[in-house]
Amino acid sequence: MSDLPIIHNPKNSRFELTLEGHTAVLEYTQNAEKMIFTHTGVPAELGGRGLGGALARAGLEFARAEGKKVVPLCSFVAGYLAKHPEYADLVA
Repeated sequence: MSDLPIIHNPKNSRFELTLEGHTAVLEYTQNAEKMIFTHTGVPAELGGRGLGGALARAGLEFARAEGKKVVPLCSFVAGYLAKHPEYADLVA
């Protein structure tokens, strides 16, 4: 699902994915060292398509590229990290 139109919206501190008139988001806060993932929201109309995972992956890849550690306050991102050990090195 790497061809999904995920947009990083730093003004609103989130990653966004809009399909069929609905927007899924991964929200965060950050400081110089860390990205804190606070909420993943996927509308019911878009559920079951792996969009939450695609947003989590985009956020984690961004954190890696920026040299930041991550704090998964969002239970979805915490669960994603548990299933994807390739991102374990990012966890603060």
